[in-house]
Amino acid sequence: MVDRAEQRRVRAEEADALLYLLLSKACDALGVPTEGVALVAVGGYGREELSPYSDLDVMLVHAEGYPRVDELAAQIWYPLWDSRTKLDHSVRTVAEAQKAAADDIRVALGLLDARHVAGDSHLTLQLRSVLMADWRRTAKTRLPALAQACKDRASTVGELAHLAEPDLKEAYGGLRDAVVLRALVASWLIDVPHPVVERARLDLLEIRDELHTVAGRSTDRLVADVAGEVAAGLGMDGREELLRHVYSTGRTLAHVCDVSWRRIEGLMTRPPRSRRRQRTGGPLLLALDEGVGQHEGEVVLMPDARPERDAVLGLRAAAVAADRELVLSPAVCGRLANRALALPEPWPGEARRLLCALLGAGSGLLEVWEALDQAGYISRILPEWDTVRFRPPQSAIHRFTVDRHLLETCVEASKMVRDVRRPDLLLVSALLHDLGKAVEGDHSVTGAVIARTVARRLGFSESDADTIALLVRQHLMLAQVATRRDLDDPMTVDLVAGIVRTTETLDLLEALTYADARAAGPAASSPWRMRLVGELCRRVRGELSGGGESMWTDAPPIPVPTLHQIVGVGRLGVTVSEHLGDLRVNVAVPDQVGTLSTVAAVLAVERLAVRSAVITSVEGLGISQWTVAGSPPDPTRLRDRLAVALRDDTDLVRRLAARDSSAVKARVASRVDLLPGASETATVLQVRAHDRPGLLYDVTSAIASTGADIRSAHVSTLGAECVDVFYLTDSHGSPLDDEDARTTAKTVLDRLTF
Repeated sequence: MVDRAEQRRVRAEEADALLYLLLSKACDALGVPTEGVALVAVGGYGREELSPYSDLDVMLVHAEGYPRVDELAAQIWYPLWDSRTKLDHSVRTVAEAQKAAADDIRVALGLLDARHVAGDSHLTLQLRSVLMADWRRTAKTRLPALAQACKDRASTVGELAHLAEPDLKEAYGGLRDAVVLRALVASWLIDVPHPVVERARLDLLEIRDELHTVAGRSTDRLVADVAGEVAAGLGMDGREELLRHVYSTGRTLAHVCDVSWRRIEGLMTRPPRSRRRQRTGGPLLLALDEGVGQHEGEVVLMPDARPERDAVLGLRAAAVAADRELVLSPAVCGRLANRALALPEPWPGEARRLLCALLGAGSGLLEVWEALDQAGYISRILPEWDTVRFRPPQSAIHRFTVDRHLLETCVEASKMVRDVRRPDLLLVSALLHDLGKAVEGDHSVTGAVIARTVARRLGFSESDADTIALLVRQHLMLAQVATRRDLDDPMTVDLVAGIVRTTETLDLLEALTYADARAAGPAASSPWRMRLVGELCRRVRGELSGGGESMWTDAPPIPVPTLHQIVGVGRLGVTVSEHLGDLRVNVAVPDQVGTLSTVAAVLAVERLAVRSAVITSVEGLGISQWTVAGSPPDPTRLRDRLAVALRDDTDLVRRLAARDSSAVKARVASRVDLLPGASETATVLQVRAHDRPGLLYDVTSAIASTGADIRSAHVSTLGAECVDVFYLTDSHGSPLDDEDARTTAKTVLDRLTF
C-alpha cells in the first residue's frame, strides 16, 4: 500500500536538501556569511505537505544590512527555475515580513507555518516568534476580515461537500479551511477537535496526491474526466464512491469551521465578564424551553435535563436552536446521539410537531441538522437518511448532494407555509421526497413507499400518510405536465385534477414543486418553467373548486367534560387530564368578550405551549379544551390564577410582555384572512402565524378590542406554524358587517406585525 504521507515528507526533505546546498554554494561564491540569512519554508511546504506537482513556497529572510542579498537570492532562485521547479519566492527582513503579514491575511496564514530550512536558525526562530506574537495580539481585530474572506470564497467557489467537480483546496470545507482552522487555534482564542480535523486534512491530501499523479500536473479540481482513475488509484470503487468520500470529508471540515466561527463570533460580541455573571456569580444560562437553555451563544441542555428519560428533548433542543438561528452545542449533539431515549413508534404528537418546527425553521435548519448528523443523532431518529447522505446528484441541474438538496427544499418550503392549509405535510414531504434515489428504479415510485412508511412511524394518520406518499410520488408531475402537455387541452387539466382530487392537495403539491425546483438550481426553477406550473395549477384549481365545498364548515360542537366536572365556585372551573399521551386542560369561564384571551395568557405565563384548542359556548359559559405541552399544571393553582386574572390582568400582561421581548421574530409575514361563505351564521377569520409564547393571547385580545365575540374557534399548531380559525359574531349574535369584519382582520394583523 502506498504511504503518501511518507512520500510527501520525502519530497519536503529532498527540497530542503536542495535549498541547503544552493544557499551554501551561493554564500561561498559571494563570500558572505550564513549568519544573518535563512531560507524558510512557508505554506504547504512549511507543513511538509508537498504533492507531486506542488509549488515550493520559500522566503529568504535576512538581517538588516546583510551584504549582497539580491545577488544571493538570484543565485538560489535561478537554478530552481532552470530545473523547472515551480517556485513562489520572496526576500524580506523580519520587519518586512511583519508588515506583509499585517497587510495581507493570506500572507499571514502562510507565515504561521514557517519552518527553518537552511542558514541562520536563530533568524528563523526570531521570525516565527514575532509573527506568532503579532497574530495572537491582533487576532480579535483581524479575524472578522478572515471570516469575510472565507464567506466570499465559499460564495465564489462553492462548498466541497456539494460540488459535482469539487476544488479540493479552495472550496469551503477544503484544504484552505484546514489551514484557517490551524490559524484559529494558533490565536489561542478557541480549540478544535484535532483528531477529526487532522484525519479530514490527511484524507484530502491523499486525494490531491493521486489527482496530481493522474493529471500529470498541479491541480486541485477533481474533474469528471479523471475522477474514475483517481478513485482506482486510491483503491475505491469508482467515481461515486470517491465523491461520497470527498463530500463526507468536506462536510466534516465545514462543520468544524461553522462551529469555530460561531464561537469566534460569540467571543467578539460577548459582553465583559462582570456583566455575564448572575448574582450568584455563575455564568448566565437563559432558559428557552423545557430542558433547553442558551449559554454564550450556544443552545445547551439545562442542568436538570435528562435525554435518557425525555425522548423528545433532542428534537426540542434542535427546534429551538434552528428557530433562533443559534448553534447547537457539539457536546449536546454528542450526548443526544449517545444517550437519548429512543422515540417510541409511532412517535408522540409532540415529537412530530417538533420535527416539523425544525424543518420549518428556514436557513437555521441547515447548521443544526448538520451538527446532529455529524454526531449521529439523525441516524437514530431517521435511519433512511443514511442511504442518501453524501450521495452525489444524479442530474446536472442539481447543485447539491441528495441529502443537502432535501434540506434546501425544506428551507424553500418554509417560505410557503402560509400558502397551504397543512404546512406539516409540506415540510415532511420536502424532507422525504428524494429518499427513493438510494433505491433502484423510479425514485418517485420507490420514494413514495419509503415516505408512507416513515410517515406512519412519525405518527401521522393513515390519510395524512397517504397524502405524503402522493406528494412524493407526484413531486415531478406538475413540472412535467406543464412543460410537455398542451395546457389548453381539457384532458391535461382533467389528468392533474384526477390525481390530486382536492385543492388542498394541489396547494401542497404546487408548493413542493416550487421548493424542489428552487433547491435544485436555476435550470430547474427558470421563470418559464415556474410560470407554466403556476398556470397549470390555476386551471386545475378552477376545475376542482367549481361547485366544491369550502375547506371550512361551521364549527361543530366540541366534546367537553360534563359541566359539573369543571365548573367550580363562581362558575369558574379547570381540570387537567391526559388523553392518548396528550396533556389536556379543560376550562369553563363566564362567556363574555375578552375571557378567552385571559385564559390564553394564563396558559402562556404558566409555560404551557398550546398545540391545539377547541372553543365554544355552552349555557352562558365559555368552554375551552386545550391540548398543551409542558409540565402538567396543578388545576387548583391554575384556576386561582385565572380567577385573579379575570378580575385584573395588569400583572399578566406585564409578564407576557417580558416574555415577548425575547421571542423569535417570524421570518414569514403573518396572514389574516376572512373566509366568505365558510359560515352562514358567523364571520370566519383565519390566522396563519409563526408559533410563539403568547401568540393566541395576542390574537384573541386583538379580536376582543374590536368588540367582536368569539363564538367558537379551532386552534392548530402544525410544526412551528399556527393555523387558527375563529367564528365571530357581533353583540346580537349575528355575523359582523363587512366593514367591522375588515377592521377586525386588520387589527389582528397589526398586532402580529412586529
